[in-house]
Amino acid sequence: MKKIITLCALLTAGFTFAQNIRNNPKSNHGNKFEQLGTILPTPNSYRAASGAPGNDYWQQRADYDIDAFLNEKELRLEGSGQITYYNNSPDVLSYLWLQLDENQHNPNNESNYFDGSKVTQPLSDVQLEGLDPKKQLKDGGVNILSLTDATGKGLSYTVNYTMMRVDLPAPLRPGQQFIFKVKWNYKIPERMKVGGRGGYEYFEGDGNSLFTIAQWYPRMCVYNDYGGWNNKQFTGRGEFALAFGNFKVRMKVPADHVVAATGVCSNYAEVLNPAQLAKWTASQTSDKPVEIVTLEEAKAKEKAPDHANFKTWSYTAENVRDFAWGSSRKFVWDAMGIKQAGKTVMCMSYYPKEAYGLYSKYSTKTVAHTIRTYSKYTINYPYPTAISVEAANGMEYPMICFNYGRTEADGTYTEKTKYGMIGVIIHEVGHNFFPMIVNSDERQWSWMDEGLNTFVQFLTEQEFDNNYPSARGPAYKIVDYMKMSKDQLEPIMTNSENINNFGANAYGKPATALNILRETVMGRELFDFAFKQYAQRWEFKHPTPADFFRTMEDASGVDLDWFWRAWFYDTDPVDISLDSVKAFTLTKGTKVEEKIEPVKVNRPDAFDHISKMRNRESGMKFLVDIDTSLRDYYYYNKPTEDDYKAKLTRDENAKLSTMTDEEFKKYENNYYYELVFSNKGGAVMPLIIQWNYADGTSEVERISAYIWRKDEDKVTKTFVKYKEVKSIQLDPYRETADINESNNSWPKAEVKTRMEIFKSKRSARFDNNDVNFMQKAKEKR
Repeated sequence: MKKIITLCALLTAGFTFAQNIRNNPKSNHGNKFEQLGTILPTPNSYRAASGAPGNDYWQQRADYDIDAFLNEKELRLEGSGQITYYNNSPDVLSYLWLQLDENQHNPNNESNYFDGSKVTQPLSDVQLEGLDPKKQLKDGGVNILSLTDATGKGLSYTVNYTMMRVDLPAPLRPGQQFIFKVKWNYKIPERMKVGGRGGYEYFEGDGNSLFTIAQWYPRMCVYNDYGGWNNKQFTGRGEFALAFGNFKVRMKVPADHVVAATGVCSNYAEVLNPAQLAKWTASQTSDKPVEIVTLEEAKAKEKAPDHANFKTWSYTAENVRDFAWGSSRKFVWDAMGIKQAGKTVMCMSYYPKEAYGLYSKYSTKTVAHTIRTYSKYTINYPYPTAISVEAANGMEYPMICFNYGRTEADGTYTEKTKYGMIGVIIHEVGHNFFPMIVNSDERQWSWMDEGLNTFVQFLTEQEFDNNYPSARGPAYKIVDYMKMSKDQLEPIMTNSENINNFGANAYGKPATALNILRETVMGRELFDFAFKQYAQRWEFKHPTPADFFRTMEDASGVDLDWFWRAWFYDTDPVDISLDSVKAFTLTKGTKVEEKIEPVKVNRPDAFDHISKMRNRESGMKFLVDIDTSLRDYYYYNKPTEDDYKAKLTRDENAKLSTMTDEEFKKYENNYYYELVFSNKGGAVMPLIIQWNYADGTSEVERISAYIWRKDEDKVTKTFVKYKEVKSIQLDPYRETADINESNNSWPKAEVKTRMEIFKSKRSARFDNNDVNFMQKAKEKR
């Protein structure tokens, strides 16, 4: 028998906030919790429904054997090489596609003209020159000098901007390989003026250059099971899709240059002097970076450059998707070996004197920290080296990346520069994992490498220093972007070339989404296992978004389709409002006895539907007329709606009885709070409620996003508490990227403006830490 208790309103606090930012009305039950279904490609024998590679998964392979000459005097790269292409697909191929990325700098390339431009004040000479690509890029682009088969017979080919099709003399059948040779050259661009990933930087102070040679050889396009040839043009933004293979590369450079490259150098004994070779050997077991080429040596070479003599550095790399290198007489080089999964990984840095104050202290140790941390969250780092090159930019390739981080002329640097440098080193070294090993298609889906990598970068930064000022990852960091108008927002799944706010969309939002999954939706244990499973499944393979989505659900047992819809396929922001709060205490109720007899009404003869009338007119014989024993009380007497309500009341009252005083004591000190939430942003998210009690204590309660599954716009829920609540705060740790915090509290709390918070931080910093704001780094230069 249930006991009667009456809820008595203690107070009612209702309030209304800003109008829902969604202008288009929709039904309360939409499709936010429906399965992705046909949005994802149908699983097959190549890609399983679990998100793992299927039993028949295949991928192509390309091996390269290249000789390169860095002509510093003429600023020209000259190359010749042999490519062996393996057809592991079930398809017969009649042609091959290769990438000629340096044609980005060909003045006739269409991508140099299809972006808009504005005149801004003040104008620089570089901006003015950029308005005339034909003049700025004169003589740029790749020159194909010859293309032959293995026997030297010429091959037919067609260059289409940044793509080259090679027509095969005979069909390349499954399991076969094709060997061909190519010779080429190109004018090395001054990347600080014309842009690009590779090129040279000229230092006016000492008259020397630093070369970053990237995307420099004809590279095989990916041919795969879901897209065929990936021959989408390179316009400078959407990066690369490349086949794995083995490389042998010999680089002829000025004799006083130092070369950093993908892979392992096989002839250090020929290119290093005895002292340098000894330090290289010592660095492999050192617990701190060893300077193999010192600052003094680099300075001396700057003052007396050798343009007459040359050395050839030989490198090999196995199972990599690309090969890049840097070369300069300006390089200081330090190295340190670390143990990772039972083998030595050489962590190294190459940098000019302009970066010495920062790089000598931080770079190599940051490389080592990145390798260790990423290995913990993804896969054990499989390569023998990891290199950071200071080149005033940020770009990644297997085992080598180009970063920034220079001091002022007097050796000082700001805290912002230091953390920016550490962050970019972590990010670019981290790209060894995404996409150099977990080899997604950057040209189609930038977020699969930039977003996933930025997320693990955030984890790595936090393990560097728990107070590390990460630029991306925490949910509140993406709020300003998510507040933008709908016409400025794009789904994460937008193609790389078409994204307007590239940094926020490809880096920040996906990194934030994954951090929310880990901390708020799934929990660290489930997320970390599933994320690691994805990396292990697709190590040295080519995953798609569906493979990632499916693996995360398959390995965690959490249905995340609602989350992928909200964060990856839609642009709705998070704005959950606490609309009203009603608080109740209890009084003891008394039993209600009601005796309501149903009203007797004669059964109407009228027909309430056309079909009934026509049935009667047709002379239809009804069973209740043929067999009158089927007639009962309700055939002659039709109860009203009030009769039914009265019966329900009687039935409920029959279950109740009055409580005794002793029984009531169990409930009399309880508080009941009815909260009304509305989804003003559109994206459904968990409810995170902080209850602040009158006695000064607090607790945080978390409710799954599935609370919105039956009504995506409004939810009412009543909570029982055992002490009085003084205030309520939604999302107290700012973990859902809610764009409007002014409607997250009861009673309504004042929200500081950005400027007020900024002033507060600045005053605290300069009050407590002024002397450390500019760290002196006047090491020898």
